[in-house]
Amino acid sequence: MKLDPQLLIFAKTMRSNATDAESLMWHLLRAKRFMNLKFRRQHIIEPYIVDFYCHELGLVIELDGGQHGTDDAIEYDAERTKFLEALGLKVVRYWNHDVLRNMDVVLEDLLCICLKLKDD
Repeated sequence: MKLDPQLLIFAKTMRSNATDAESLMWHLLRAKRFMNLKFRRQHIIEPYIVDFYCHELGLVIELDGGQHGTDDAIEYDAERTKFLEALGLKVVRYWNHDVLRNMDVVLEDLLCICLKLKDD
């Protein structure tokens, strides 16, 4: 299945222009540093690009900035999550400020989620 070339270009651009929270999270997830799991960043699951994806667990991690707090964004994110969950994926969301200020809490939550998914 051939991916939309525009999505590929956009995903590459997003990898180059990562937010501080995305950069920090990627530093902790890349190269199997977290639970020896392989994560991809700005991964295409058409028609979307997800922030982080672990194929082994079917796990999508989304990092949200303040723009995700608007009514339109909340509705869009809910539709997007519903679509991804219909594919059998688990979607978890963290606020950028939590990643930057409370990474230990985020990682503890993520660890619990990953352990549960491994057991299922």
